[in-house]
Amino acid sequence: MHDASPLAEWANFYVITGSSAAALTGLMFVVITLAAGSRTNTTKDGISIFSTPTVVHFCAALFISVVLSAPWRSLVQPAIVLGVTSLFGLGYTLRVLLRTLRITTYRPDLEDWCWFVALPAFAYVVTLAGALRLTADPTLSLFLYAGATILLVFLGIHNAWDVVTYIAVVNPDLDQKPPTDGS
Repeated sequence: MHDASPLAEWANFYVITGSSAAALTGLMFVVITLAAGSRTNTTKDGISIFSTPTVVHFCAALFISVVLSAPWRSLVQPAIVLGVTSLFGLGYTLRVLLRTLRITTYRPDLEDWCWFVALPAFAYVVTLAGALRLTADPTLSLFLYAGATILLVFLGIHNAWDVVTYIAVVNPDLDQKPPTDGS
């Protein structure tokens, strides 16, 4: 029996993408633990601008994957859920933008603005476009969702790597053993 839902054709894609996003979210906990254990100058602003958004984007990719893997009877419900999700993502990205403008301990460069603000905003705009078109043009919308989801995962990978390399460069003595017995 053939499932007539256009979502069924994308099931494997979203299982793979969602699983990857979930696993990478778990790895971010390791990154944060390493950052907390290092002697780097990590600040609340630094974490809220550079680390937390990475987890949010991984979770958004996971959420989109879960929504599009659910057995909906109509495309209206996932369109609404993902439309609201995209608005939250855009609002969150605006919050990151405002925090980035206020940070005083680090001056973000063009790459930071692209990877932490512009590209996430683009991914959430694409998700919103998919939501607005899902019932009228499911094929186009599902490709938009796929592109946005992969972009969010790649953003997370890049941004997690950026945080880890920053920690390694800013704190080169991470491999030194701490003194024992007061020596």
